[in-house]
Amino acid sequence: IFELGPVEAFISQNKEYLTFFFSSFSEKLLVLTVATEETDGFLRFMRSADYFNYTVKVLGMGEVWKGGDVGRSIGGGQKVRLLKNAMEALADQEDLVVLSVDSYDLIFAGGPEEILRKFQQANHKVLFAAEGLVWPDKQLADKYPLVRTGKRYLNSGGIIGYAPYINRIVSQWNLHDNDDDQLFYTKIYLDPLQRESLNMTLDHKCQIFQNLNGAVDEVLLKFGTDRVRVRNTAYDSLPVVVHGNGNTKMYLNYLANYVPNAWNYEHGCSHCDDDVVDFSQLKVGEYPNVLVGVFIEQPTPFLPEFFQRLLTLDYPKDKLKLFVHNNEVYHEKHIQRFWEENKNVLNSFKVVGPEENLSQGEARNMAMDLCRQDATCDYYFSIDSDVMLTNRQTLKLLIEQNRKIIGPLVTRHGKLWSNFWGALSLDGYYARSEDYVDIVQRKRVGVWNIPYMAHVYLVKGSALRNELKERNYFVLEKLDPDMALCRNARDMGVFMYITNRHEFGRLISTANYNISHYNNDLWQIFENPVDWKEKYIHSNYTRIFTDNYLEQPCPDVFWFAVFSEKACDELVEEMEHYGSWSGGKHQDKRIAGGYETVPTDDIHMKQIGFEKEWLHFIREFISPVTLKVFSGYYTKGYALMNFVVKYTPERQAYLRPHHDSSTFTINIALNNKGIDFQGGGCRFHRYNCSIESPRKGWSFMHPGRLTHLHEGLPTTGGTRYIAVSFIDP
Repeated sequence: IFELGPVEAFISQNKEYLTFFFSSFSEKLLVLTVATEETDGFLRFMRSADYFNYTVKVLGMGEVWKGGDVGRSIGGGQKVRLLKNAMEALADQEDLVVLSVDSYDLIFAGGPEEILRKFQQANHKVLFAAEGLVWPDKQLADKYPLVRTGKRYLNSGGIIGYAPYINRIVSQWNLHDNDDDQLFYTKIYLDPLQRESLNMTLDHKCQIFQNLNGAVDEVLLKFGTDRVRVRNTAYDSLPVVVHGNGNTKMYLNYLANYVPNAWNYEHGCSHCDDDVVDFSQLKVGEYPNVLVGVFIEQPTPFLPEFFQRLLTLDYPKDKLKLFVHNNEVYHEKHIQRFWEENKNVLNSFKVVGPEENLSQGEARNMAMDLCRQDATCDYYFSIDSDVMLTNRQTLKLLIEQNRKIIGPLVTRHGKLWSNFWGALSLDGYYARSEDYVDIVQRKRVGVWNIPYMAHVYLVKGSALRNELKERNYFVLEKLDPDMALCRNARDMGVFMYITNRHEFGRLISTANYNISHYNNDLWQIFENPVDWKEKYIHSNYTRIFTDNYLEQPCPDVFWFAVFSEKACDELVEEMEHYGSWSGGKHQDKRIAGGYETVPTDDIHMKQIGFEKEWLHFIREFISPVTLKVFSGYYTKGYALMNFVVKYTPERQAYLRPHHDSSTFTINIALNNKGIDFQGGGCRFHRYNCSIESPRKGWSFMHPGRLTHLHEGLPTTGGTRYIAVSFIDP
């Protein structure tokens, strides 16, 4: 009151409203909205209304909608008919203020007290929402009263007024359900006599109603300690009703991720634990049944590891059915191996291979149909082969959130690339939302309504059999399958969510995956360094730096774990697949000068096209060890000689004493003594010290010149393989 001026002036100007103003607001304001079904948008509207304790009466629930597609064309007359019928019983309640609003694309940002106060300040009997665009008849634009500042044109998504006056307006309705409601209200408002007799105006400066269509650039979020508001920067107002009319529904979804109390900086996500599925209350046999759809649409690195991660999800395997669409002949061997090892583990296993010649969209439709047509399918979990799930609880965590469509946030290592978009451009493609980076980097943690997701998501079976019951969702002209699904889901009013409440995993890169090698994943050290390290670096490697996990069997000879079993096996397989061993000859065209003083039976990394990757391995995983054991020496991590040596009693069993042409040398054992070979080892003459029990995956590191004259001890049986580099020559 005191903001409005002297108390005496306020009282004299507003005597007729004082009793009403200081009475119970919740009893004097009635919200009327039309909704024929409980869509995600309607439920969101009701949550925002409940938060502020609005009294809401829903009209038309359960009716067949005959009002046309108001999102794309004229229509909505059914809303006026329903409102007309409801107002007949309220027509004589002179002190009742009625707020008529849409529900599917609208939220409240403030409470009834604020609305009533602002309505009183407007000093009119009826107040319509306003917007800057004319709809549906642009020829009526010139008939609107001029306004000095503010929005000029009427929007029917928000009306507030005293019940008798609202009744006088809607009682004039005598049209059809599919006629246009906004045109009806517009013609009444543009009639000067009616505008005066009904004392109508528009909310020109968005004090109460904020229509987003044509005004997105005027709106921003205003964060407070308790809740978040929408602020109109053009008029410095805080609208109470936010309406995502026209093509702004996705922007409303973004705003509703925060407004009114969904997320703020003080408390984070306030609704993430609402209405969740509590697995602690379920017996294992009561867990939902899940159909897992796996899609291998291009050659994908680390596919065996992908399947292994699926298998290790913490979820009963008898509750999982697996559908695999494989579009690559190259991967048939991986799928066959997985099936042979796990055919008795999963509930069922269906593979559609490249011979079926299905498009991505057709394959994804087929998988979704399997769940849609199976009444026992509670959830459909779609995952592409480029998703590495590192969280074993992923499936449970997604089901717990109890959303129709929800995906876990997965990102490309070291990049902002993820499996969702925070916004769409006007042409329906990628746009970065204001909060995208914070969500990807988990600076804002919660469950987020987003317009597009791909790669991995969970869909309720009930949603597939109801809201999404129409088939062929993945096929839409000019759109890829995931974009088609998201577009169709949005059109059906089904919200899609991404959760970053936990670390779930990562996306691997498939862009430069070359399948011309024998073991192609070895070459992924640049494209997918995290997965490469997990597969090929020894599990105890990091203990070198945390627990001093290395040995010094001879002076200045250090012994440490570096390669995994897989790395050793695949490197040996790669060399044997290449097959052109040098034979241990002195004449060697591969090296400068063409002569090798102390030759070995070997294949150079350069010969198999692995030199660049091997040098990167040295820089990433050998150089840090060098700095630890040879304190103060900073290696360049460069080597001209990088090769795998093959020792056999028949071809070359040993190596005579020699110095290496290096500052230091690494020598990695690639197979097991006592299993793959007998004998072998290395003797350092200066110290009369021998190492005769090399461990697979472990490396020796020793100085090359001057001090460490050494020889390769005879291999007496089998075949011994070692990987050698002369570093900093």
